[in-house]
Amino acid sequence: MDVVDRYLLAQTYLDDGAPLAALETVRAVEQELAGSAAGLLLLARAYYHSAQLGRAERAFARIVELDPTDDYARFALGRTLERQSRPAEAAAHYRIAAALSPRPDYLERLAAVA
Repeated sequence: MDVVDRYLLAQTYLDDGAPLAALETVRAVEQELAGSAAGLLLLARAYYHSAQLGRAERAFARIVELDPTDDYARFALGRTLERQSRPAEAAAHYRIAAALSPRPDYLERLAAVA
């Protein structure tokens, strides 16, 4: 199975609520996926949903580093920090996410930690 096939299968597992299956699917091609924004996002989401919060934080932070205007990555990084009991750090990312795209879920999380 090539990288694209593994990516698509892992995406299906994530959509079906099986993050550990997604991670198992991409384990052999993790380095290749980490080289692209879409691959990093897939890995970050799988880490987050499998409660591997340190890894999720690093992956979301890398996405933000590559594209500081990615509102979803900012929001997801905030959620990851919030789950680690770091509300002040989460609020900073929620603020930026809400400024980039004032979605109700972004504003809700910001209000919850502010």
